[in-house]
Amino acid sequence: MSAHDSIHFRILEDIARELSGDVNFPTCMDAALLVRNTLKDPFANLDKVVQVVGVEPLISSKLLRLANSVSYNPSGKVISDLATAISRIGFDSVRTISLAVAMDQMLKSRNLASYESIAHNAWSHSIHVAAIARVLARRLGRINPDDAMMAGLVHDIGVFYLLYRATEYPEYRANREAMLELLIGWHEGIGESLLHALGIPERITEAVRDHDRLLNVETPCTVRDVLYFANLLAGGDRDWMLRGEEDPATRELREADRARYLDLVAEAEDDIGDLRFALGIRD
Repeated sequence: MSAHDSIHFRILEDIARELSGDVNFPTCMDAALLVRNTLKDPFANLDKVVQVVGVEPLISSKLLRLANSVSYNPSGKVISDLATAISRIGFDSVRTISLAVAMDQMLKSRNLASYESIAHNAWSHSIHVAAIARVLARRLGRINPDDAMMAGLVHDIGVFYLLYRATEYPEYRANREAMLELLIGWHEGIGESLLHALGIPERITEAVRDHDRLLNVETPCTVRDVLYFANLLAGGDRDWMLRGEEDPATRELREADRARYLDLVAEAEDDIGDLRFALGIRD
């Protein structure tokens, strides 16, 4: 039994209650959900999407930045109106960027100052996984690249949500050991429950659930497969992951999987740059 079990019990009980009802999100996440719900409407047209997105200036500005990035606008002719920007990048990217903006804002809460390094590490890793997943999906041609990018962005959403919520509990504010134990033990389960509560498509939720499990895949053909390889390729020293030693056979298999698509890391640099540029993220 962990020394911090009594601390974790209260927050986990509260979160379980919230996830079965109204999720406690910051205002910026509410805006992202409104965008997502609008885009779920099969009859949603460009005018309606522009109207909804235009209500949230932060999301609008990030979409304009993405539309003016090299990947989406190689001609360099400045796009200054939202309708043209959304037409250029597509509804799928609008959905993904809206959620990315919300997650970025959630991690900028001043309450997270004590855990800024964990938050920055988690977000940087997610950006890299999202960009690599998009590039791999494009190369394979079997999976929607924006589905892959969305899966990459949200695959550790449980880490972000637990960080955001835990700072409301005094017992976590200056207790790094307890915070890391909470993230290691619960970020995957909370993340999956959260994605269900958000109404994220099952193909993405399923991919997130299995993203860190060793897969025996000859040719990636699902979002889950792509996310697994992207997560391996992104690497990173993640505080919230268990540090136990893998057995040599498992480690060898993971390294072999990573080597298969290692060239993608360099290829994804432009996509990583575009995503960071759109979100206004600096190193």
